Amino acid sequence: MKHPFLQKEFEIRWSSLTPDQIETDITQALNDAQAAIEAVADRNAENAETLTYANTIAALDDGLETLNHAWGLVSHLDSVNNSPELREAHNAMLPKVSEFFASIPLNETLWKTLKTFGESAAVSKLTTAKQRYVHETLTDFREQGADLSPEKKTRAGEIQSKLAELTQKYSEHCLDATNAWEKIITDAAELTGLPESAIAAAKQNAEQKEKNGWRFTLQAPSLIPVLTYADSDALRQELWQAYATIGRGAEYNNQELVREILELRHEFALLVGQANFADHVTERRMAASGSAALKFGEAIFAKVQRQFTDELNALRQYKATATGQPSELLEPWETSYWAEKQRKANYDFDEEALRPYFPIGRVISGMFDIAQQLFGLRIEARDAQFVAPSSNSAPSSSLSSPPSSLPEVWHPEVKFYDLFDAVSDEHLGSFYADWHPREAKRGGAWMNYLITGNRDASNGARTPHLGLICGNMTPPVGDQPALLNHREVETIFHEFGHLLHHLCGEVEVKSLNGVNVPWDFVELPSQIMENWCWDRDSLDLFARHHETGETIPEELFNKMLDARNYMKASANVRQLSFGKMDLELHINWPQSKEKDLDAFIKQQLQGYTADYKTEPKSNVFNFSHLFSSPTGYAAGYYSYKWAEVLDADAFTRFQKEGILNVNTGRSFRSEILAKGNSADPALLFKNFMGRAPDPDALLRRDGLIN
Repeated sequence: MKHPFLQKEFEIRWSSLTPDQIETDITQALNDAQAAIEAVADRNAENAETLTYANTIAALDDGLETLNHAWGLVSHLDSVNNSPELREAHNAMLPKVSEFFASIPLNETLWKTLKTFGESAAVSKLTTAKQRYVHETLTDFREQGADLSPEKKTRAGEIQSKLAELTQKYSEHCLDATNAWEKIITDAAELTGLPESAIAAAKQNAEQKEKNGWRFTLQAPSLIPVLTYADSDALRQELWQAYATIGRGAEYNNQELVREILELRHEFALLVGQANFADHVTERRMAASGSAALKFGEAIFAKVQRQFTDELNALRQYKATATGQPSELLEPWETSYWAEKQRKANYDFDEEALRPYFPIGRVISGMFDIAQQLFGLRIEARDAQFVAPSSNSAPSSSLSSPPSSLPEVWHPEVKFYDLFDAVSDEHLGSFYADWHPREAKRGGAWMNYLITGNRDASNGARTPHLGLICGNMTPPVGDQPALLNHREVETIFHEFGHLLHHLCGEVEVKSLNGVNVPWDFVELPSQIMENWCWDRDSLDLFARHHETGETIPEELFNKMLDARNYMKASANVRQLSFGKMDLELHINWPQSKEKDLDAFIKQQLQGYTADYKTEPKSNVFNFSHLFSSPTGYAAGYYSYKWAEVLDADAFTRFQKEGILNVNTGRSFRSEILAKGNSADPALLFKNFMGRAPDPDALLRRDGLIN
């Protein structure tokens, strides 16, 4: 196939997307996009009457669409099928792509054309969504330096290109450092305390690597059970220390990268007239400023600080009582272990007891049932095929080739689904799901979009959306299905909420659709979905024993609910500390750049972190949310807690009207999911709830205030 990355088929032919095609295809896409920009820029900007929405704003979007799609495919493959060949091809083109996108708002002729149209009377005659998009586009350009002098524009472009290079290297270091470490255990006595599920997974992992014994890694499904359950203090310490050194080791060191990234972000903020990068990022978000975002987190902390201290003291005392030793500070690798023991003692609840009730297949089908009932949707799995790419970088195995009419996937484990409106039978979109860890796949869980469709306001015609959800959940062991813990179930629901936001978008302007919203609002649809992991009626739709089909016993369910708010103040403060660290770094970089970052972070987070015998260093060098892209969640990690307040409040309407109430679900779909960024998010929330958010809703749900 010629130019496979530039093809426009809805069902992507992943087998054709080989590393050797990247340079040719992305170069072609860059050339075509540049020609489209020049065509818009060359329009008569002196005569506003010749300019229209179609030949300016829309023409620019259309001209960039192929490049955006092609580069999105490259970036996606870099996340899920990383290989030396792909990495080399990706990194060879990354500076060119970054430089190109950075140059767009700095193009003086283009800016003059867009501004002339955007400030003309013709805009007032457009639909509301298009008017909003004109305003958003002009503001985007100004934020990225459109009004700068030529010299400053040159520097702004250089900064953005360099940031793309540095953040990519940061991400690679995290992946490579994770994959470079393993722990092989040959003595079963070292495994005491670990759940059978973790032991079996480690055994299978070792066999896959043709090694004897049990193999543990720094991937979450392997790491977390050790830190939570292993009786061996030495084993927990070894894995904790290995994880803590990611980004700090000699070979994959992110320390200087972080300093360079922070310096460049700050310089860019100053260039565009902001006091700091946090103000630059938050100006158009719900928080509106870095200081306001900081005060938001500090206000929550003030309300839970006492409970946080009480929880820490209680945990230390619990260990002292259990061991017959004096109460003293814990080691950082002891916290999860003793917290789990205390929770089990206080509530007679062991989270592993839930695992047999969460086979991944039933979790996903039940989640679909809930979404279908609530939001008026129909989700259908479609058979898909994995075809091994023909290049040398192809995976070593493939499935037999089914009929060519089947959609392709990038790995044999990936599933493909179609989503329809249940009433009209209209195809809203499709999506891929990729749930288990691989060494070639980055850590964490995420949702992304590959194609954004729209709803034409003039005739109602729709183009469908295409998205994906990825995770690193507990894999299956032998013939047994993948059995998840409850936190993994919440993660799947969370990412599916993001996906629904994308797939249910009804906005006529593609760039305002789905998850293209302010980042402190984007987590509302994802976090609200987690609530259905806690209710009896919704759990009974999917939480069934993988062997017997029985629902969770009432006694176990009640224990689960009783333990829900265990150490909830600590959980809140942990998230608040991440958001505070992020904001303090980006607000105070001019004052902090000459200092040791760990020392600076420790000072800023006084009271937000527990004291330990061995003082842990910050996770700043292994915090991909903040440093794996030029912006990402940088100066925006507070968004999780901000949106958690929104979701806790919004869910009270479901609790009042029925958590599976069809009318409430349809309202959420129409007022939140369908609207994207077509209106101010505060207005969208008010339209759904009938009022402004209740700032105490989260702490009330967490049992921290009455």
